Amino acid sequence: MASDHSAIEWTEATWNPTSGCTKVSPGCDRCYAERITMRFPKAFPRGFALTLRPEALDIPLHWKRPRVIFVNSMSDLFHKDVPDEYIQLVFDVMRRTPHHVYQVLTKRAERVARMARTLPWPPHVWMGVSVESPAFSWRIDYLRRTPASIRFISAEPLLAPIPNLDLTGIHWLIAGGESQSGCRPADNAWFRDLRDQCKRARIKFFLKQLGGHPAKRGSDEAVLDGRRWTQMPLSVGAPKCRQSHAVFDESR
Repeated sequence: MASDHSAIEWTEATWNPTSGCTKVSPGCDRCYAERITMRFPKAFPRGFALTLRPEALDIPLHWKRPRVIFVNSMSDLFHKDVPDEYIQLVFDVMRRTPHHVYQVLTKRAERVARMARTLPWPPHVWMGVSVESPAFSWRIDYLRRTPASIRFISAEPLLAPIPNLDLTGIHWLIAGGESQSGCRPADNAWFRDLRDQCKRARIKFFLKQLGGHPAKRGSDEAVLDGRRWTQMPLSVGAPKCRQSHAVFDESR
């Protein structure tokens, strides 16, 4: 369960040692991963039910070229039905492949904080939480308890303005609007405010898409105040990912 050429703008590849999930907040309402499992029932015979996929665990071990890898684009590694021991196996694979960069994203921030001291945190493992509205900014407090070298926020799908975020200890923020049929609209002012908060906190900001259907206004259309905002954390990372994004130089 992997893709070596992801269409997600802020990563290069995806790796899914689990698939399926359950919905925990409004950001889950129109889950793209759930729609994929319905489109491809042969690949997902259990549909969107949480499924361990141990046969996929060793995939990154066979990728010799360095990649930036989004872990569990089709699931949430910290779902309550994923055993602690299995999460530890996933982290062990990441530990053993330091030529890759791993981006782990969850909505189960409490479990990450609870397990943090039992997991290895090499510098090439980044940890993030989803925050779609102010009601879920508490997830950031749990994220801060992890010793990940890069801690990031995914404000996608952005469902409301999120003013006055505490970005202490955070290194990167991704923002994006909802894009599928029936999508809830996002206001450009919401993205602008997040960008300005990142600038004040001196952290990286990546605007993935502005949202909409059928055109999600991503890629070259994700323009805010006349420019694209595709900053990436540069302390560690695969050279290809660094080169493929026009990182904005704040000194200009």
